[in-house]
Amino acid sequence: MSYDPTRPSGRLLLTPEDRDAPARVRRLLLLGLGAHPEPDCGFDVFAQRLAEIASAPYAMVTFIDEHRQFFAGLHTPDGILVEAEGVETMVSRHMPREFGFCPHVVVRRKALVLEDVREYPRFAGNPIVDEVGIRSYLGAPLIDRTGIALGTVCVADVTPRPWGRAGLETIKAMAAELVEQFERREPFP
Repeated sequence: MSYDPTRPSGRLLLTPEDRDAPARVRRLLLLGLGAHPEPDCGFDVFAQRLAEIASAPYAMVTFIDEHRQFFAGLHTPDGILVEAEGVETMVSRHMPREFGFCPHVVVRRKALVLEDVREYPRFAGNPIVDEVGIRSYLGAPLIDRTGIALGTVCVADVTPRPWGRAGLETIKAMAAELVEQFERREPFP
């Protein structure tokens, strides 16, 4: 966790320390993931399907390096422009690591269910909550065969909502499905 006094709000940044980031970056590079959108890969299609299954306005396939999150797959309602702290987040497909919830999922290495993010002090002051208006989140880690959490699949909504056991099982199943696709990208020795 860190505090950044240069931030205009002077708020505490409650992003967890990520000791696995260097290994994750090496693994993402080896698999050719996390650097740029891949129209042929279908991550956007995957995110759209995830949004439909979860009945959520936002869905993402996110890869995380030491400094930022990259939305390789992205579904937003009507492709709207979303900004946080003056930074285009969704449209640019990049967001600082300290914004949002996916870095917590990657460090925890397990799913995260937030029915109303404002009920959790750790997340209530997050720019995604304050400026974008995200109120609920459901995400699961993408843990590949090496045991590295490469990123997440997640959905978010602008209203609090009970994701329930069914939502949790769905997000975990979707993460497992996507991890299987990664194995096909594995370079042969």
